[in-house]
Amino acid sequence: MWLLAWLLGLALFTWYFQQKLVQDHNPNQQLQQLDPQTIVLKQNRYGHYLASGSINNESVVFLLDTGATQVAVPQQIAQRLELVAGPKIGLNTAAGRVVGYQTKIKSLSLGPFNLYDLQAVIMPSESDEILLGMNALRQFELIQRDGHLTIKR
Repeated sequence: MWLLAWLLGLALFTWYFQQKLVQDHNPNQQLQQLDPQTIVLKQNRYGHYLASGSINNESVVFLLDTGATQVAVPQQIAQRLELVAGPKIGLNTAAGRVVGYQTKIKSLSLGPFNLYDLQAVIMPSESDEILLGMNALRQFELIQRDGHLTIKR
């Protein structure tokens, strides 16, 4: 009986801390909407702004990146989203120069915001996040203050 109690306690303990790690990595799984044209994102423990959203009606996680020119989709996620790889292009990344592919995103959603027909790149990466670059972000007003990012349309 004691063994069963310890195993149950260990399972609950593991589940709790796994949920905490997921929440710490992406505290914006449920977006805070101030009004129909404004959302607020919380900074994660690493100082990044991640948010759950969708591309072509498929759930994804975005990493907002003002240093990225375009939306950048890791190859593994692009395959899941069935994005069509276009012409090859050279990409300058923090890890150096890599070869990627041009593509087009039919629809991108972040909270109440919907964007259509966005140019994007498919990049070789093992990341689980899509870089939300300036071709999408320039359509919004971004205000960063006290660990929060306010996004207004």
